[in-house]
Amino acid sequence: MSEKQSRIWPGQAYPLGATWDGEGVNFAIFSEHAQKIELCLFDHSGEREIERIVMPERTNLVWHGYLPDARPDLLYGYRVHGPYLPKEGHRFNPDKLLLDPYAKAITGRVRWSDALFGYRIRHKKKDLSYDDRDSASGMPRSRVVDTSFNWEGDKRPNTPWQETILYELHVKGFTRQHPDLPQYIRGTYAALATAPVIDHLKSLGITAVELLPVHAHLDNRYLSERGLSNYWGYNSIGFFAPDAGYTNSDQTAEFKAAVKALHAAGIEVILDVVYNHTAEGNHLGPTICFRGIDNKAYYRLVAGDERHYMDYTGTGNTLDMVHPRALQIIMDSLRYWVEEMHVDGFRFDLASTLAREEHEVDRLGAFFDIIQQDPVLSQVKLIAEPWDLGEGGYQVGNFPPGWTEWNDKFRDTIRDYWKGEGGLIAELATRLTGSADLYFSNGRDPCASINFVTAHDGFTLHDLVSYNEKHNEANHEDNKDGEDNNRSWNCGVEGPTDDPAIEALRARQKRNFIATLCLAQGVPMFVAGDEMGRTQGGNNNAYCQDNEISWLNWELGQADRDLLDFTRRLIAIRKAHPSFRRRHFFHGCPVNHSDVKDIYWLNPNSSEMDQEEWDNGFARSLGVLLTGSGLQEVDNQGRPIKDDDFLILLNAHHETVPFVIPDIAGIGFWNLLVDTYTPEIPPSLHRFDPGSECQLEAYSLMLLQHERPAK
Repeated sequence: MSEKQSRIWPGQAYPLGATWDGEGVNFAIFSEHAQKIELCLFDHSGEREIERIVMPERTNLVWHGYLPDARPDLLYGYRVHGPYLPKEGHRFNPDKLLLDPYAKAITGRVRWSDALFGYRIRHKKKDLSYDDRDSASGMPRSRVVDTSFNWEGDKRPNTPWQETILYELHVKGFTRQHPDLPQYIRGTYAALATAPVIDHLKSLGITAVELLPVHAHLDNRYLSERGLSNYWGYNSIGFFAPDAGYTNSDQTAEFKAAVKALHAAGIEVILDVVYNHTAEGNHLGPTICFRGIDNKAYYRLVAGDERHYMDYTGTGNTLDMVHPRALQIIMDSLRYWVEEMHVDGFRFDLASTLAREEHEVDRLGAFFDIIQQDPVLSQVKLIAEPWDLGEGGYQVGNFPPGWTEWNDKFRDTIRDYWKGEGGLIAELATRLTGSADLYFSNGRDPCASINFVTAHDGFTLHDLVSYNEKHNEANHEDNKDGEDNNRSWNCGVEGPTDDPAIEALRARQKRNFIATLCLAQGVPMFVAGDEMGRTQGGNNNAYCQDNEISWLNWELGQADRDLLDFTRRLIAIRKAHPSFRRRHFFHGCPVNHSDVKDIYWLNPNSSEMDQEEWDNGFARSLGVLLTGSGLQEVDNQGRPIKDDDFLILLNAHHETVPFVIPDIAGIGFWNLLVDTYTPEIPPSLHRFDPGSECQLEAYSLMLLQHERPAK
């Protein structure tokens, strides 16, 4: 290292992190229990540590200093001195280079070795002792950034929830094999800004992309040693830095450019964020960042046994939402992504963990109080994954107003229904109408329900109808990982088949799921590739597969193109008709001073369902009549919104069910818009008279729209 000491001034305690002000860089880092902190500077290659500078000031537990000669792209890290007393919760070790928790960019990847761990295991005695090996050679570097960017008048689309169509995608996997993109750009943030990608999203009718984690993350050591990676990215280590693995240039500027391009196309950007835990794992994990800066402040430790961590996430640790500085870094990160990076909202992984004040989940915990009062964050889209792995962690329906939730009850009901399970008619009706049982009592509306059939975690849509069992052998965990209860049905053969009858049934089932998702009240979420028949070969836990198993295949066969066209058509129908995206729950009784209800539940005889039929465990067929006159919606100027009447017929029975077309006062002919049994509807079947009988084929859905008589 250089013997020359850089000029360092006292600087400021706020903002935290490394901040370039146009003349120099201010460094500020919180640590309540540290005794000394050194700022470590590296050369441009990042290989050589050229200087260590003792942070000169400490204000309100924040250590800070200002380097007037520092510039953007400077690579740096920290070494933090303090007690190494694991039993008391302290794990300071200045031999371990640490990332800045507020780093706006992180360069390089971890190179795993035992030196990255703060302890040394004495195998014979089985105890732990302080490790004095220097970890710098295996550590990434924090990088100073210039946050200036020409947004050119960028405006957020601000799509209302009832008009939102979500599309969950992985930044790399979505474009890694896209044939219309040059090789160098595939799998990057920049690829999301290209015309082929945006054209695909717009042609589908997508209004918001939900990106799997883009925060800087680590690949677990055990995965790296198996030649795998933490592909999904649910292993965050930098809450402000876009992961460098998805860029060929400046990660911050490239991410901003992607957001700007998507916004220009009217598409919102929502981030899947992981604030419940970090990549440092349990008490045997590496010392990379938070653990070495102030373990006792950032993590939930076991009371009376502070060597160990409370683990509500299944990853080994949990951030301490009670500590004000742990809470602050989450709030600062969220505001940064909204204000600086222009994102439109967040999906919170294992969000129940964020509500844990002491042990129990507190629906009105500090985190939610702060979000609700924040003038920035309260105005963006907030999506909860409403569960964690701790006691009482399943909180579907219990999040506060202003929040939406992944509704796994919708997923499970729709999966079970379409594979032919009985006794689900009443539950199906509840899910199709926005899950009022979950969201009505606390003042929320149908849009609180994020409806999905598949997600990144689990089978793809194609695999859902092609496999009864998981096939995760490629994960090298003896097929023991992943969910066993998939609620899937292979339609008669496990995996690929040439049987035309099974292929036809699988195609029909995929159309059933897509149609149900599009026609249900709530906010639909699709998974990238489901609209094109993407398969993972039966792997339902492809978190570590950064390869063709997870990447989208854009070379489509005829069946895939047909499914894509069908998905486009169903999304277009939903977007064209407010009947399928209501802002209020149904009343089930006459409205607007008329004798017409807003919804009718019909049996195959076209009579309204009675209680006995609702309780019939053998029933698998149902008719749903949505009346446009009962819409009860108004536009922004308070004018009534009008729509047509629609009839949805569902049959999850293995036999054809004759269904009588209803005759409701004022309704004339019924036009057939969708038939999942026969996607290309023959002209002769386009129209039905009231009182006539249609044949609702096995495992199929029909959507009809009325044609009012001419006056």
